[in-house]
Amino acid sequence: MRFVIFGLTVSSSWGNGHATLWRGLCSALASGGHSVIFFEKDVPYYSQHRDLANPSGYSLKLYQDWQEVASQACAALENADCAMVTSYCPDARAAADLLLSSSVPSKMFYDLDTPVTLNSLGERGDVPYIPSYGLEPFDLVLSYTGGKALSELQRQLGARRVAPLYGSVDPALHKRVAPAERYSSDFSYLGTYAADRQTQLEELFLQPARQCPEKVFRIGGALYPQDFPWRQNIYFVRHLPPPEHPAFYSSSKLTLNVTRGTMASMGYCPSGRLFEAAACGTPIVSDSWEGLDEFFEPGEEILVAQQAADVTNALRLEEGELEEMASRGQQRVLAEHTARQRAEQLVSLVEAGA
Repeated sequence: MRFVIFGLTVSSSWGNGHATLWRGLCSALASGGHSVIFFEKDVPYYSQHRDLANPSGYSLKLYQDWQEVASQACAALENADCAMVTSYCPDARAAADLLLSSSVPSKMFYDLDTPVTLNSLGERGDVPYIPSYGLEPFDLVLSYTGGKALSELQRQLGARRVAPLYGSVDPALHKRVAPAERYSSDFSYLGTYAADRQTQLEELFLQPARQCPEKVFRIGGALYPQDFPWRQNIYFVRHLPPPEHPAFYSSSKLTLNVTRGTMASMGYCPSGRLFEAAACGTPIVSDSWEGLDEFFEPGEEILVAQQAADVTNALRLEEGELEEMASRGQQRVLAEHTARQRAEQLVSLVEAGA
């Protein structure tokens, strides 16, 4: 199949979760014999932090202005079997208009931020990347989150056919590697700063750091404010490009997964980082949300924490017990949540609607 995608970014992993997902998914589609053209607006924010300029196996079209690239996009759509617009695409509305007026057999919208979309819609009545006419004209609307988010896309935005397409990992990248002293920690957290994660981060990371001053805590990510409440035993790594994630996780005795509040409130929202850590064979402590047990078995493949005491108790577990749990989690993610499997799911969804 020939895919055309109008998305946020695949070239820069700085401050977003889209790029890593698309790199894995596009590469998996290419490995399966499909062709992919990804259109990305070349914004300064990402061009200054670009960590992928020339992807292998698929085509990246960087452009400065929509009018400049519209004719190329139109030509690409003429030869496509499937095309999609994604959430946070800077030119989502123009791309949607072009896509929907084309003869592409399968027209899709992929919302990688559904709870945020629905929350913004409720607060402001308008979302910049959602067409003014909603999602009804699309043949299929995909969502990074499942559960009630799917029915809300139908109810609030008119989506006719909906399906989840969750995050995934690339086993060639996300795997156990030798620990690195620069990332060594007893407890780690990898994620971009977000205000609606801060309450959970305070409870499940900062509080345990205060209660366990002898332990090494490490945070990796971008956009952390100057007034973030650091402590002497909390170390910071400012943004890790995707190739460094395995070393970060492999150097952690235990790592934390924290979900944005808007996502957690709707459930069925596994982050890409959750799957990455599991694929690297790292024991995971996660916040709790509806549907988590659909992806990992609590207590067997992952630990679930409601409060700081749950984390401090986890830090006291025997290393062998943690390693066994991590091994089960790793087996689960490699069996069910790889980029290849997501690519196959996407192709099956396209074929089912043909």
